[in-house]
Amino acid sequence: MINRLVIENLKHRRLRTALSALSIGFQVTMILAVVGLSRGMLQDSQNRARGAGADIFVKPPAASAISLGGANMPEKMIEAFFIKQPHVVRAAGTLVQPIGGISTVTGVEFDDFVAMSGIRFLEGGRFKDKFDVVIDEYYAEQNKKDVGDTVRFLNTDWRVTGIVEAGKLARIIAPLATLQECTSNSGKISQVLLKLDDSKATPAVITELKNTPGLEGYSIYSVEEFVSMFSIDNVPGLKAFIYVIIGLSIVIGFLVVWLTMYTTVLERTREIGILKALGASPADIVNILLRETLVLALVGWAAGIGLSYAANAAINTLVKASLQSVIVYDWWPIVAAIAIFASLLGATWPGLRAARQDAIEALAYE
Repeated sequence: MINRLVIENLKHRRLRTALSALSIGFQVTMILAVVGLSRGMLQDSQNRARGAGADIFVKPPAASAISLGGANMPEKMIEAFFIKQPHVVRAAGTLVQPIGGISTVTGVEFDDFVAMSGIRFLEGGRFKDKFDVVIDEYYAEQNKKDVGDTVRFLNTDWRVTGIVEAGKLARIIAPLATLQECTSNSGKISQVLLKLDDSKATPAVITELKNTPGLEGYSIYSVEEFVSMFSIDNVPGLKAFIYVIIGLSIVIGFLVVWLTMYTTVLERTREIGILKALGASPADIVNILLRETLVLALVGWAAGIGLSYAANAAINTLVKASLQSVIVYDWWPIVAAIAIFASLLGATWPGLRAARQDAIEALAYE
């Protein structure tokens, strides 16, 4: 009986019910989108690191494993320390340079990089001149670039000579020497990638490198250790940002439901009076309003999940070179709990107010 009354009350005010559920859905979408973006971009970074084809990554002292740029290693270290190591069949230095926002360009010695990564061209080919670049398919699609077009960064026009498959370390690849010159980093690199003749020798090579005089303080990772560092816990401020978004979502959900339930109580003053005259207790009144709120929260949660799929598809279609998003199924029950908590919290005071109404005064309410 009570459940039927709840459903009929919600159906009677269809527009308000729909808008309230949609508002709750937006807070659910906001949380899922932020977490999905964070995880998607980290997974994309992991995939691109693996796609480089290296078995070992070497970073300079005090450098973050997931830093966007910086050139703190002398390029001559490749010849002095790495290329002569047992099991090392190829060593490639790269220079990573930010070019705006979270976008970067990576400078490489192309022959070494191609041999290491197994990069495959979809259109065009390798560098031909000093200011040539190769871009990946995502960057080309997002920025509507073809072979022969020009891209501009670092106050320089660069000609696109090739488009390669995505997932090979970088979106934009430039000649190492040219990028060093443009960034005043002549003879310097950001990291060294090592390819071994047998990946099983990775632990032994890492141990040998760490014991090599002159490499004290350098961070030396296996590829699996390196990609494992691409996590929410290792990105400064990311976890705090997610918590802030969750907090804002709780506040939004609370305010939306509070306003909805408060106006509902005012509009249904006579109805509440009738229910009390028929013998309904204060607990019954609160129960009805909380059940309505629970239905709104669950409908809003379902709507939010649907909207998160739309947001995920839009991001991965329109800006997949800059942003990557994934569906975070494990967060569905978490956002359900958040939506229900915020909604019930917002309905509590209006529900208690309705329960305290005097039946005679409620029946006389105009």
